[in-house]
This record gives sequence, structure tokens and C-alpha cells, in this order.
Amino acid sequence: PVVIKLVEALYDCDYNTYLHAMVEVEPILQADRYFEPHLAYWMRELHILAYKQFLESYQSVTLQAMANAFGVSEDFIDHHASRFIAAGRLSAKIDKYGGVILTNRPDLKNAQYRETIQKGDLLLNRIQKLARVVDL
Repeated sequence: PVVIKLVEALYDCDYNTYLHAMVEVEPILQADRYFEPHLAYWMRELHILAYKQFLESYQSVTLQAMANAFGVSEDFIDHHASRFIAAGRLSAKIDKYGGVILTNRPDLKNAQYRETIQKGDLLLNRIQKLARVVDL
């Protein structure tokens, strides 16, 4: 029932209930011997999922509005969002002076271009390694 509450809250965009459901789910996952080693990862990913869904609708949103939607303090949102932005998990910027989170959605062409370049570099490295082995 708690997991259903978590999923429904995310589906309904009720982020306050979502965070409360996360708090209720955490002890259940902690008690499970298979989930417990991965608990921090799961909780982090659940936060990122909610933040991404919330920010998807806005080009910019105030920290206060986001904090009100999630039912937490501005400092909590600032701390978590800044960690996720620094890790590259959220495509946004925080304007601390204005108290605003600005989203920047990278377009699909740039993402595909970067992916193609990375795959090409990987392929070239593999070919060079293979050439060194063949030369020996």
C-alpha cells in the first residue's frame, strides 16, 4: 500500500505526498536484505525523478514555489537540487541571488551529436589497441 501511494503521488504530481511516501518506504527497503545495500541509490533516484518531473513544466521556478510544492524548506531544495545539477542529473541552473531555478533543456540534436562523438572516440581507441596487438 505504501509503494502504491508513492507511485500514485508521483503520477498525480502531488510532490508533498510523494516525499512523505518516500519516508514511509525507506524503512521497508532498509529492512529488506537485498534492497538495503542499494537504499541510498534508490532514494537519490526517487528524488531525481520527482525533481525532473516538476521542473519539466517550467522554464524557471522559484525555490520557494518548489519548496512549497514538495513541503520542505528552500535550503533542502537548494542543497539537493545543487547536488543533482553538479552531478549532471538535472539540466538546470540555480540563481541563488534571485532564488530561482532555471531549466535548460538540451535539444535532441546536440545530445545525439555528443553521443556519436563519444562512440566514435571509443571505436577509434579500440581500433588503435587492436592495431598495436596485430603489429606485435
